[in-house]
Amino acid sequence: MPAEHAPGSRFPVAPLRRFASATLQRAGLPEDKAQDVADILIEGDLLGHDTHGLQLLGTYLGEIEAGRMTAQGDPEVVASAGVVQAWDGRRLPGPWLTLRAIDVATRLARTHGTGIVNIRRSHHIAALAPYAQRVADQGLVLLLMSSAPAASSVAPFGGTRGLFSPSPIGVGIPTGGDPMMVDVSTSITTNGLTGRLAKEGRKLPGEWLIDEEGALSDDPAVLQLPRAGTILPLGGRDAGHKGYGLSLMVEALTAGLGGQGRSDPGPRWGGTVFVQVMDPHFFNGREAFEQQMDWVTQQCHANPPVQGGGRVRLPGERGLALRARQLAEGVELKPSVLQSLREWAQKLSVEMPQALT
Repeated sequence: MPAEHAPGSRFPVAPLRRFASATLQRAGLPEDKAQDVADILIEGDLLGHDTHGLQLLGTYLGEIEAGRMTAQGDPEVVASAGVVQAWDGRRLPGPWLTLRAIDVATRLARTHGTGIVNIRRSHHIAALAPYAQRVADQGLVLLLMSSAPAASSVAPFGGTRGLFSPSPIGVGIPTGGDPMMVDVSTSITTNGLTGRLAKEGRKLPGEWLIDEEGALSDDPAVLQLPRAGTILPLGGRDAGHKGYGLSLMVEALTAGLGGQGRSDPGPRWGGTVFVQVMDPHFFNGREAFEQQMDWVTQQCHANPPVQGGGRVRLPGERGLALRARQLAEGVELKPSVLQSLREWAQKLSVEMPQALT
């Protein structure tokens, strides 16, 4: 079996978390920032978002090494009024910045019903589901969006030239039980997945891309230089106007409100971020909110499944089940991810954790 298709090795969570934090600190991040980045990356893997888990650690370490991720200091608050704050993230680590923004938005929401923080010039923020879970577990609603001004791999609907990034939208919704965690891209697939498949010489499960001439393709190689293919918006060729509309919404709430985006992106990887936290207590009460969401949950679970399908699930349900299993059995890391981690462990003189399998 080729190495890239081989089953991954499993690692206990705590040593893996310590390893990720130690490498980030050795690279130059202070302990608090390193811990937050490590936590979000590990949680991404635990919840099944493995293209945005420890697969990103080597890239983040390279960004610190090259001086493209700011290691020290705090964001600059450029505007603050009522329940709104605008920050210049100064290219500080995205997970740390986003968690700090959530803290501020949560304090505002607990006092006024909602809080909003917009961040320009953040570094990459990894998967959105871990943030959604943290907020929803507190009985609050999270709306989180991010766009990458320097990335342009998604064409507007009907076009063939890349303009947008696969901008994600995250929503955390509390219920009387497990939270709902929406983490979706405004494009039909992501740069992380297509990049991984291109390296492995594999195809996508559907014709989710278009080449330079506008022909449909399932080959991620059309996105790799010198090719100039693009990813279709969410909805594909038939209904991509929906993903296109969502992309424009994300652009408005991130880059538009942040005052920094595609018209002046610069060459660096990073994002503009929109964070909003809402407290149901200030609307019609948490009990009423959970009553409505629990009823929806029950009706979704009771809905007859399609032929050959399993029970209807809520967003995040499979990820939470996977998280529980991996906490017990270890986090599975693909061979390509392990290779990157071993290279950085050797370079930074950090001991690799021992695999369970």
